[in-house]
Amino acid sequence: METNIPHKINATNDVIIRSALKKKLANHHVDRKERIIEELGIRHGTARIDIAVVNGTMHGYEIKSDQDTLQRLPEQMDEFNTVFDKLTLVVGKRHLYNAINIIPDWWGIMVARIDANNEVVFYTIREAEDNKEQIGISIARLLWREEALQILEEQNKATGFRSKPRDLIYERLASVLDTETLKERVRYTLLVSREDWRSGVQLALSGD
Repeated sequence: METNIPHKINATNDVIIRSALKKKLANHHVDRKERIIEELGIRHGTARIDIAVVNGTMHGYEIKSDQDTLQRLPEQMDEFNTVFDKLTLVVGKRHLYNAINIIPDWWGIMVARIDANNEVVFYTIREAEDNKEQIGISIARLLWREEALQILEEQNKATGFRSKPRDLIYERLASVLDTETLKERVRYTLLVSREDWRSGVQLALSGD
């Protein structure tokens, strides 16, 4: 959806966009249970999405403020495409046109600007569409080793893998479950089952 964007804006930075975006996302589905996760690691932390919203889907939001660069975006994009159901790039106006030429057409794009009241406002340029590029083993890597092994135990497919390295366990899990079922199990784990998150990951819960 195209939106007219004022030409004169103040420069944004990651901190103010992130804070405003978390509030916006938390208020968006107040009637649903969801988990908002900051800095969710992909491929064991090789890449990190700025904000991930987990509810009925996994929607990743990557922030590129006016003070950031787009240098790492293509590499990050390749990693994120293997995991999330939907993806949205949140940019300062400075990066809008260059970003459109980098990200796939199915990525959503939002522009963040600072208004006259010194508050961050968001303009939706394009809504995110469903991702067709997800890869099972990449999705499985969102789980901790013990979580992946527990799912294999439930499927009676853990024999011979209990002492294996985590990557072999993820490969096994991705071969045992079809992609849709695997996504459901990962979402459930991130949303409901996991409680003892590693230090440094900030969570926000909304809904009942």
